[in-house]
Amino acid sequence: MTSMITAAQWVPRGFAAPFPTKYTFDEEEFARIAELAKLKLDDAEEDLEEAQEKEAGKKGGNDNGDSSMEVEDAKKGKQEQEKVNLDDDDLKEYNLDNYDDEDDAPGQGESMGIFGNVKNLAYYESNAEDPYITLKNEAGEDDEDEDREDLQILATDNLILSAKVEDELAHLEVYVYEDAADNLYVHHDIMLPAIPLAVEWLDMPVNKAGVEKDARGNFVAIGTMDPDIEVWDLDTIDCMYPNAILGQGGNTEEEQKDKKKKKKKSKKANDEFHVDAVLSLAANRQHRNLLASASADKTVKLWDLNTTKCAKSYSYHTDKVCSLAWHSAEPTVLLSGSYDRTVVAADMRAPDAKAPRWGVESDVENVRWDPHDQNFFFVSTENGAVHYHDIRNAPSDPTATKSVWTLQAHDESVSSFDINPVIPGFMATGSSDKTVKLWNIDAAGPKLVVSRDLDVGKVFATTFAPDAEVGFRLAVAGSHGSMHVWDTSTNGSVRQAFAHRVPEQGEKKEDRLVGVEESETDSDSEEGAENDEEEDDDDDSMSDA
Repeated sequence: MTSMITAAQWVPRGFAAPFPTKYTFDEEEFARIAELAKLKLDDAEEDLEEAQEKEAGKKGGNDNGDSSMEVEDAKKGKQEQEKVNLDDDDLKEYNLDNYDDEDDAPGQGESMGIFGNVKNLAYYESNAEDPYITLKNEAGEDDEDEDREDLQILATDNLILSAKVEDELAHLEVYVYEDAADNLYVHHDIMLPAIPLAVEWLDMPVNKAGVEKDARGNFVAIGTMDPDIEVWDLDTIDCMYPNAILGQGGNTEEEQKDKKKKKKKSKKANDEFHVDAVLSLAANRQHRNLLASASADKTVKLWDLNTTKCAKSYSYHTDKVCSLAWHSAEPTVLLSGSYDRTVVAADMRAPDAKAPRWGVESDVENVRWDPHDQNFFFVSTENGAVHYHDIRNAPSDPTATKSVWTLQAHDESVSSFDINPVIPGFMATGSSDKTVKLWNIDAAGPKLVVSRDLDVGKVFATTFAPDAEVGFRLAVAGSHGSMHVWDTSTNGSVRQAFAHRVPEQGEKKEDRLVGVEESETDSDSEEGAENDEEEDDDDDSMSDA
């Protein structure tokens, strides 16, 4: 079985419900799902009709011959059915002759249908009357209470969202990371309609009945190979359908009828929804109802989560847009990177204004603002480079771009990287060369601290924990389909480089590695090599799942 993790993101502590609720299928939910299912069925029927019309045109004069063959096949099938002997002893016990007969009188041969005996079922209010209704465990507790305890999420736990593909199955795995116990496990998962490419955690409720829009929530937006964006409630498990769909698939039946003509041209980029894969998502943490999305259709779209509609569409790039990042100090400024080898910093309030643009040497992979100085931003590229730019020095011509510094971090694509939000100057890069590297950025530029092969395959996700208590934790995942959490503070070189930048440095930990063997190819920079020679008798700490 082949599997891979394409994207991952941490959820800050304190947002997840202590006891996630089980999905409730009531009349209101049934009506909502029925409408969504009907829309999908209507789409499928239209596609089938179009396919049949095309096929009919191709067949031409061969229709008569094909019809004759179909009639012959039907006759043969009927003859095979007639050969079944209903008097066979093994079949008599099923009373197939009277299978569909209904007899409500008790004791006179109840119906053998799948629900034929439903009237004989009884509901017992006490466990003493029917021990099969609720089973007790050895401690005398109900299984339901035990399951509830298993689902509990503590205030000190972090969630990690993991977009995963296993063979032809796509889903989002919701991990719980228990830092004190160094434990990482899958809490629940969400089935997805297509390969997931982007995951973004949302801190506001979306389309949740009985909850105010300004309330705090724990939701996730997921971009896939399909043009639609699905929004799910992370505090409800075993959901059947998302809370909202941003895109053409989220239109009501009336809206779909009004847009029948437009729908046939849905492959053309427009101002209302994406028409190709969604490659990146970015939630605005100050304007909480705004979600930006980037697509292979070359557009960036701004969604209003209160209405679940596209508020504005932007066309700053001439090729696929693959990465987005909101400016934290200027929350209307959005950074976007594209396969057209440019990065744009645009004010979403002025879509017609000329936005500053920077050029790079190859396709953009990821863009990030510096969380410790928002005058600067990072760009990683397909050629393995990381560029550091000053937004105040935008070039008049993108081809004449000059970066503050450029780092050749890997020999292959820097498919993922992150800047530690707690510890200044701490950068992690992950590459398709299967290595993860930690960097110390100071006034002179970046210096390598440690390089590791964590046995996750090609690295597609490299992300630091958002909370100060777990600031040294790094989640890493890739083409092998496994998720690892690396406690980088247990590495001697990391402690030497960053200990003085942490306000409250905890007790020195012993280097250890859980579940992953030390790689013989690991290498440290000259800066930390001497320190590691003294302390590397043990391995770096790692949780994996």
